[in-house]
This record gives sequence, structure tokens and C-alpha cells, in this order.
Amino acid sequence: MWTTTTAGEFIFPLKSAPKMVQSKIMKAVKDGPRLTVKFFQQDASGSEPVRDWLKTLPLDEKKAVGEDIKAVQFGWPLGLPLVDRLDGDIWEVRTKLENRIARVLFVVDGAEIILLHGFIKKGMKTPKQDLDLAKDRLKRMRGKK
Repeated sequence: MWTTTTAGEFIFPLKSAPKMVQSKIMKAVKDGPRLTVKFFQQDASGSEPVRDWLKTLPLDEKKAVGEDIKAVQFGWPLGLPLVDRLDGDIWEVRTKLENRIARVLFVVDGAEIILLHGFIKKGMKTPKQDLDLAKDRLKRMRGKK
């Protein structure tokens, strides 16, 4: 079960995206988004872990992550440096913040990008527990279809 983003949540300028991504996005904006952004939603509580995580970030970091998600929404498919495939169907949006790095793990399902997990990266590799959490959420999501 998922829910769509609220109006304006990810409507930010693309200034933090790499130049090559910006040009691809600007071209795609004319045709509208290629993907609809949705949040993975927990069963019992109905909470949306990525939305809840985003709310904890300072405004400038929320905007940077939102810009990068919007870049994926409008420019899919994209590759490095903004997007990388981690494992199977799980991809990551890679956002460079002022003094740290944010990651949003997602899956593309048809014409939707479903945001599974967001976190601040502390080392070179994506922590196994974060990847495992995204895999678990993907399994739960696909089990509902």
C-alpha cells in the first residue's frame, strides 16, 4: 500500500543536480514526469518511513534530496553520479549534502518510483542493514499485489 506525494513536496529547482542531469531534466520537463513518485507505506501504522525521515532533515537538505528525486522522476532512466543500481531492482538516489551524504533507496514499478528507505550514509559502502531493510520493504510491497 502506497500513497502519493503531497502537492509541492518535491517541487524545487534542480540547481544541485549535475549539469548533464539538469539538461536531460529540462528537456523532459516539457513532456511531464516519466514516473509518479510514491512512498512505501507501512501496513499496521500507515506510516511512510521515507517521508518521516525527510521531515527530520533541515530545510536545505530536504530541498537537495527533493531536487534529486525530482530529477529521477523527470529524467528516468539516469545513471551515475545521481543514480546507481544497488541490488536487483533496488536503486539509490545519491544526494551530496554540504557535509554529509544522503541516500534514498527506491524501486521502479511500471511508471512509479516507490521510495523504500532514506538514510544518511556514514561510510563508503551502503550499510547492509539499510539495503536489507529496503529489500524487506520491497518484498512486503510486492506481496500485496
